[in-house]
Amino acid sequence: MVQSKGCLYRKVIKRPMDIVLSLSAILVLIPVFLVVGLLVRMKLGSPVIFKQQRPGLNEKIFMMYKFRTMTDVRDGNGELLPDAVRLTRFGRFLRSTSLDELPELFNILKGDMSIVGPRPLLVQYLPLYNEQQKRRHEVRPGLSGLAQISGRNAIGWEDKFNLDVQYIDNVSFIEDWKIIFLTIKKVFVREGIHSETAVTMEYFEGSKAEGNR
Repeated sequence: MVQSKGCLYRKVIKRPMDIVLSLSAILVLIPVFLVVGLLVRMKLGSPVIFKQQRPGLNEKIFMMYKFRTMTDVRDGNGELLPDAVRLTRFGRFLRSTSLDELPELFNILKGDMSIVGPRPLLVQYLPLYNEQQKRRHEVRPGLSGLAQISGRNAIGWEDKFNLDVQYIDNVSFIEDWKIIFLTIKKVFVREGIHSETAVTMEYFEGSKAEGNR
């Protein structure tokens, strides 16, 4: 019965809820969008919006939007410098407050993403997932998810993927709202923004336990 209720929520209620919440948030946050966009333009230059292809539901590729947080500083050979160099103090502030994620509300409104779900990762990771990890694409990727409220970038890849699958197996109205409220708390506390060994998150290189398949 619990599973049936979860299935009903996932198929009938979750998407309309995403539309209502994302549209409401966009309308309320219009002044924030304008201020952040102006500051990004002044401090980091153009383009203000960072666009990158990400895999979504059923591994369908979509264009994800975020506020830019890095400069385009390059070395003598024209290669981009490491993230730690290009990520400015202002960029760190945007990430620590999650303000850089606000444009993803438009992805949610379009249907590419959901308010809650596994975070959309890089396209190049797709061949590296094992069968269990691939399950993260059984639902729309989210603005926040169980992994984010459980440590964000401070936990390892294996733990993240396990939490993603745990969320998929227990999707429910109550679980989603619990994640939403805990996400708001995490944003104010600014926990788990960075990993212990990198300025953002180390690249995923495949499951150590089961190999790359």
